[in-house]
Amino acid sequence: MADSDITLDDIAAVLDRRGYIYLPSPALQEVVGWNSEQWSGFAASWDRLGDDRFMADGGRYRRRRHAAFEASAERLRCKVHQPHFQSRDYNPLNGDVQRWFDPVENGIAQCEILQSIFRSLTPFFAKLDNHEPTGSWHSEMHQIRIETSPRELGRPTPEGLHRDGVDWVLVMLIARKNVEDGVTEIGDPDGQRLGRFTLTRPGDAVILDDRRIRHGVTPIRAMSDTEPAYRDALVLTWKASLAA
Repeated sequence: MADSDITLDDIAAVLDRRGYIYLPSPALQEVVGWNSEQWSGFAASWDRLGDDRFMADGGRYRRRRHAAFEASAERLRCKVHQPHFQSRDYNPLNGDVQRWFDPVENGIAQCEILQSIFRSLTPFFAKLDNHEPTGSWHSEMHQIRIETSPRELGRPTPEGLHRDGVDWVLVMLIARKNVEDGVTEIGDPDGQRLGRFTLTRPGDAVILDDRRIRHGVTPIRAMSDTEPAYRDALVLTWKASLAA
């Protein structure tokens, strides 16, 4: 099957069988249907992220913006800016802390690429979970840049192989510059390894059933110390909830 031939039914079958699916960029763009002409402006917003000041390991290698939404098949409503919170059961490094990140810029939170992703995947997840099609989800958006240099290793998931404490997760690569490694690792709830792959092209993605799958990314390393080295990713989550 060619990348561009995949359908939501194909994705559903794989998710039902193993709980995750790797989607090369052409495949995700085909099912979501965003306008590629808008990509450069969307990706450029990762150059404007603020520092992540909540790294319990003392690292200064992560930049981040965050937004929360009420998502349904009919609309995507941005909620009042709020902290990101995970219990230590899901994030043993940075859990049990209300983490206030800089908000996602309004133009990015409302952009057509993001709207297209939610418009396609929100009813898709509702169908997979046998939810009411018009039901709402609490969704969060994370823009994350992991930087690395000869002085500091960049760790996309310093908490290790983990779950996020939601229902569904989409992780999409935005950019890789001057880095190697950064391998996505997939495991079951008991930590048994199920798969490994590397998101290399802008738009490469993985969809995860967070209730069944743990995931992590190995550290990134700079290939050269003569220019900046970083990995940019978009993380979107869905959790069936009407909480504001």
